[in-house]
Amino acid sequence: MNTANTQQKPVFTARAIAVGAVIAAIYTALTLVLAPISYGQIQVRVSEALTLLPIMMPQAIPALTIGCLLANILGGCTIFDIVFGTLATLLAGICTYLLRKRFWLAAAMPVIFNGVIVGAVVHFCYSPAIPLVLCMLSVAVGEAIACFIVGPLMMKALSRVPRELLG
Repeated sequence: MNTANTQQKPVFTARAIAVGAVIAAIYTALTLVLAPISYGQIQVRVSEALTLLPIMMPQAIPALTIGCLLANILGGCTIFDIVFGTLATLLAGICTYLLRKRFWLAAAMPVIFNGVIVGAVVHFCYSPAIPLVLCMLSVAVGEAIACFIVGPLMMKALSRVPRELLG
């Protein structure tokens, strides 16, 4: 078998790892700097706008997952929030990437996953007196602000950046 013409581009290049590290750092820092609105029953985690990045670059998926994990650990979240909030970001990133050709549907993935999963965590871990559906709706609304308003503005700005610079 001739493998000379079937070589694939390496996935874990130094550039891809560096871009991923920057994405994780930005997500974490933005979440922590805006902590008063990033955590709690009513939250608008502005850093979640970054969850649209898998539309342009698949290496953003693990980067966002790590950024979310760090933000939840450093933000003092419960173990359930650390595990399930991070899982919500991972699932949203994968689905956003898979639906990348349908922008608004892709942008809805973080809203749906975080609304349901993080909304449940908020209810069971932080606010059991608030009905589960209201916790889910509250998280989904904050997520929608990040993904349907801030995210598209960010993506429009990034579309002007040469692809080579994005990793």
